[in-house]
Amino acid sequence: MNKHTAELLERHFDTAFAAPDGIKKLRELILTLAMQGKLVPQDPNDQPASELLKEIEAEKQRLVKAGKIKKPKPLPPVSEKEKPYALPQGWEWVRLGKISTKLTDGSHNPPRDAGIGIPMLSSQNVANERIDFENPSRHVSQKDFDLENKRTAIEAGDVLLTIVASLGRPAVVPEDAPKFVLQRSVAVVRTAIVPHFLCKLFLSPICLDYYDTHAKGTAQRGIYLGKLGEMPIPLPPLVEQHRIVAKIDELMVRCDELEKLRAAQQEQRLTVHAAAIKQLLNIAEPEQHQRAQTFLAEHFGELYTVKESVAELRKAILQLAVMGKLVPQDPNDQPASELLKKINSVKRKLEVEEGLRTSAAPFVSQSEELYGKPEGWSYCRLGNIGKFIDYRGRTPKKVETGVPLITAKNVRFGYINREPREYITSEEYDRWMTRGFPRVGDILFTTEAPLGNVAVIDIEEEFALAQRVICLQLHVNETSAWLKNFMMSNSFQERLLLEATGITAAGIKAAKLREMPVPFPPIAEQHRIVVKVNELMKLCDALDQQIEASINKQAELLGAMMAQV
Repeated sequence: MNKHTAELLERHFDTAFAAPDGIKKLRELILTLAMQGKLVPQDPNDQPASELLKEIEAEKQRLVKAGKIKKPKPLPPVSEKEKPYALPQGWEWVRLGKISTKLTDGSHNPPRDAGIGIPMLSSQNVANERIDFENPSRHVSQKDFDLENKRTAIEAGDVLLTIVASLGRPAVVPEDAPKFVLQRSVAVVRTAIVPHFLCKLFLSPICLDYYDTHAKGTAQRGIYLGKLGEMPIPLPPLVEQHRIVAKIDELMVRCDELEKLRAAQQEQRLTVHAAAIKQLLNIAEPEQHQRAQTFLAEHFGELYTVKESVAELRKAILQLAVMGKLVPQDPNDQPASELLKKINSVKRKLEVEEGLRTSAAPFVSQSEELYGKPEGWSYCRLGNIGKFIDYRGRTPKKVETGVPLITAKNVRFGYINREPREYITSEEYDRWMTRGFPRVGDILFTTEAPLGNVAVIDIEEEFALAQRVICLQLHVNETSAWLKNFMMSNSFQERLLLEATGITAAGIKAAKLREMPVPFPPIAEQHRIVVKVNELMKLCDALDQQIEASINKQAELLGAMMAQV
């Protein structure tokens, strides 16, 4: 490695620490430089790789003559087209099969699990350059071991490589390894080169690209042994292989230390932020509330450098809103009890004139009041503030064009996304929409897969509703913005999970949803809360954009520096 490359690589450690995927990319860069012959200096006194290849070929012929291995099929030399870059003096491009005296996989027909006995390992037992002997996929008897071992005969120093499902994870068999056999998902590679160098090579981008290009299958992608044996690899002199492994290990330890430091800083930042948010949510006195807000303001730059913190801030804003702590109460506001009288009056009229059947228990007990009841606030159940339009249990026939169909996939957390776009015919719409028509300002709520997404309808054209979406048609429409914020809050979302049923996909029944208690501030306070929430959410949007811009800038800087190397 020349001085310029060394200096640039050293600078990468600081840049990588700041970039989100920087340390991962740094590891890739280290392996790339290693396999290009740029990580350690070459020594003209080293025996060139061409001599090593002659020794490997002589050893293979000896093993064939002794009847220990079959005569290998001839492999063509690596063509110029297959060589992605030029190698240093003394290196050679060669196929993996050319340097291997053993290249086989585990059992294609694994024997019955004996429960106890000798471990049979799968790809799940090979990761992070280590072999897990403690948790084998199954155990085999001594008889089955002897049968399997005739073909694989694994030795210390062999390299295991996962070749099915989890592709490309290598590990060297240690000297003190217990007896074991393998399933088909793991290959055994025996060569005359340094085993740990082969491990690093298998982990490098050049090999990862080869696996990705030549793997077959869909549900479980895998690479055939024949194709694996054809893989072109860069081969350094044997002595240089040892130097490369030592340097990679040294630099990877530094990467490990950077990851630990980054994780510790991130954890500390999140812990401080969580404590500040918790204090903000739990305090009762306005003076303490102001101190917590001041702390957040003073440490904004430190606390809001990751999107996880901004996501928690959004939750805290909604939670403060539904607790009555986001804006001050005004004793001159008409109390929410008057609003509920108006809602109840509309409900009774609809029951008489239209046969409205959506209803819930008439009162909310004090024990069900989520965070007490600020001055002027009242509680009501969800089923008493609007009509439920529910098309669950039915699926309309879809067509390429026609009347838009809004499904649970379109209802996101806080808004409606028109993608994916689905349609039904006008005739189907007339047959389908018999339970009610959604209007602008109504609330859409997903009851399953996903559970708990909520949005206010802003679609002016007519559309149909699919199953797993309930339209809550409010008796007093001007409460929709407040109700959306409440239904997005932790208070409501946590209650949803408690009431949900189902194993593979949690869902809530309409009967349970109707009985959910909802806090109602005075209508004037609702408007103030909604304005404040929108104002603060715009601030969160700006924070997310700043973080995204910073991430992109750091990634560009790291990419530019890596390109120089």
